[in-house]
Amino acid sequence: MTRYRVEQMAHKYMDHEMIALHTELPEFPDGRIRLLYAVLNQQPGAASDKELLTLVTSIVQLGLDTHEMVDNGPSDGMTGMAAMRSQQLKILAGDYFSSRFYQLLSQAGHIDAIRRLSEAICELNRIKMNLYSKITQRKLNAEEYVTYGAELRSGLFLSFTGFMHGLYERLWPELVERFSRCEVLLEELRDAQKPAKLSDSWGFWHILQEGTEEDRRALSERREDTGFIRHLLDKYGVPDKLRVLLRQSSTQLQGLLGRIQSEKLVRELQPLIEPFVTAAGSQRAAALKELG
Repeated sequence: MTRYRVEQMAHKYMDHEMIALHTELPEFPDGRIRLLYAVLNQQPGAASDKELLTLVTSIVQLGLDTHEMVDNGPSDGMTGMAAMRSQQLKILAGDYFSSRFYQLLSQAGHIDAIRRLSEAICELNRIKMNLYSKITQRKLNAEEYVTYGAELRSGLFLSFTGFMHGLYERLWPELVERFSRCEVLLEELRDAQKPAKLSDSWGFWHILQEGTEEDRRALSERREDTGFIRHLLDKYGVPDKLRVLLRQSSTQLQGLLGRIQSEKLVRELQPLIEPFVTAAGSQRAAALKELG
């Protein structure tokens, strides 16, 4: 059994006809799951249970992410009863995913893992409440937006710090936090190409923080005007700034890999960070191509 089979195993709990017909699920957290699997495989006390531990973590994360999609509203194009059914199924699916991990871990006698993941879920709910409060009050800045995003992605995975030993116990929190930050920035960079995605994005908070009073007011009043939104994204260099931030974080992530003593583990992790490095350097590569 390999880490690539974890997603296949998770689909046993994800694939339901009603969900497929009436709603959609979030993306599988492949990068973080592969990261966790690889590092657990280096831990003598956890290596034998790495498949189960990564499976339940993926299921819990899917549950949390599915509930988050309820907060974000119905799927595109859905109205009326279809939208209501989609939202209800997301709630039920999220509850189902969140409950299955208890059953899987209890059957295996992993009471400590249940406790750690349950505590992590409580902490993530606290973080979400703080984030939503700041969003509602418009007291969030662009850097806090990224920090909160990374915390929400890394929270479950940080609960496994107690399973790590030696260097990995010290390195794991930094590794998973920096990896999660890169994931947030990469997603923001991709969304910056879609003006409709500006609402409550990094670009939105950056413009509210750095923009002129006129642009901030216009941003609040014309959030549905995609042409104007594109103008603001270009005016404030949002994609370029995101690439800079992603380049900084991916460089730090590569530095963390340099501290890992296992060459085998480094070889396994290197492909996971290549998408970050490629996206961060894409503008520079394009510029060099034009000059050539």
